[in-house]
Amino acid sequence: MATDTAASGSVFEVGARTILTGLGTPLVMVLLLVMIVLPLPPVALDLLFTFNIALAIIVLLAAIYAARPLEFAVFPSVLLISTLLRLGLNVASTRVVLLEGHTGTGAAGNVIEAFGDFVVGGNYAVGLVLFAILVVINFVVVTKGAGRIAEVTARFTLDAMPGKQMAIDADLNAGLIGQDDALRRRDEVTREADFYGAMDGASKFVRGDAIAGILILLINILGGFAIGTLQHDLSAGQAAQNYILLTIGDGLVAQIPSMLLSTAAAIIVTRMSGTQDMGAAVTSQLTNNPRVLIVTAGVIGLMGVVPGMPNIVFLSVAALLGVLAYFRVQSNAQPVVEEVEEFDTAKPDTLDLSWEDVNQVDEISLEVGYRLIPLVDKAQGGDLLSRIKGVRKKLSKELGFLINSVHIRDDLELAPNEYHISLHDVVAGKGEVYPDRELAINPGQGTSDLEGIQTKDPTFRTRCRMD
Repeated sequence: MATDTAASGSVFEVGARTILTGLGTPLVMVLLLVMIVLPLPPVALDLLFTFNIALAIIVLLAAIYAARPLEFAVFPSVLLISTLLRLGLNVASTRVVLLEGHTGTGAAGNVIEAFGDFVVGGNYAVGLVLFAILVVINFVVVTKGAGRIAEVTARFTLDAMPGKQMAIDADLNAGLIGQDDALRRRDEVTREADFYGAMDGASKFVRGDAIAGILILLINILGGFAIGTLQHDLSAGQAAQNYILLTIGDGLVAQIPSMLLSTAAAIIVTRMSGTQDMGAAVTSQLTNNPRVLIVTAGVIGLMGVVPGMPNIVFLSVAALLGVLAYFRVQSNAQPVVEEVEEFDTAKPDTLDLSWEDVNQVDEISLEVGYRLIPLVDKAQGGDLLSRIKGVRKKLSKELGFLINSVHIRDDLELAPNEYHISLHDVVAGKGEVYPDRELAINPGQGTSDLEGIQTKDPTFRTRCRMD
């Protein structure tokens, strides 16, 4: 009874953990609807904007540390959800900015106020320029390049899919891999095609998000200026100071996570499959050749001795690169020492050999092609094993000694209908058998030929036909 109670308790814990784990995405979608429909207080906006920035950093680091793109196969869905969350936050913050912007720059929360006052120094002209630069970097450079790479990668991945499937089938037929490995590789090829196809579509969300950020900024500036001057009787300078700073803060706090996600998308689509994360791969491949570091140190050093240049900075960087090149040369010059197992002289029994150290060789073996497997498999009605047992019994009685057992195995390197009989792993006889045909041997009185495959009797080597 106690065991049943413990088992039910563990099942309940697993079920509760599964339910809590799966609540993330539905909760975000419900929260998105709440942000669009209901007005949020400034404290809630601060929490949601902070969560949005943290989510973007988590996604970026997950993309950097993933060894293979398929390790982050959920990235297209995460990109869509985070984009919708950011747009919902823009809608909620726009409502608060337009309704309460006349009260001051802290009307939409501390996060927007901090980005509007501290980051751009309280100057909305500087904020507009900074926002324009971020949009250009995100929209023109990162998003456009990532979208093009995703499109080309998806196209080439889909074009290469039939060839990869044929290669898997060829390896399976040749016996290089088993059924489980073939299924795993086929599933990986399918998942890879689905992933890059989804990334091609997800890149459009990133591009649309950048365009939406520009439009929301313009709408908030024009709408806030009109509401401040017409409804709340603010002067043009005061309305511009309040609403433009709030709009700039709102745009920056949304544009920075957008740029982080765009960078994560670009990293994912430009990654190659490997066993290292991006940081280790970049470090090893950039500094693997010491000549690169030496030449770079020389160029930076020459620039550092030019009059008028910041000599200390250039020479310091050149010295650092020279030190890195020196250590890389030393590491490459060290010989690779292979670990050799130490010979223990205190154990003389390790010097003795036994029959376990010798590969077992079958006295008699029979290798069959894959079409002859039904003749051996009892589950498929094969009676070859019982027939071989009867032949062994008969020969043992006639010869006076026990005939060794016959080891039967399938061999994918043989033709489908071919078989080999081996003695001590040396082929003593071979031939072909067609299970769906009958062997017709001419006794010598036949006058007409039968339709069939011309062959020879494997026992007496006489000509016959397979009908």
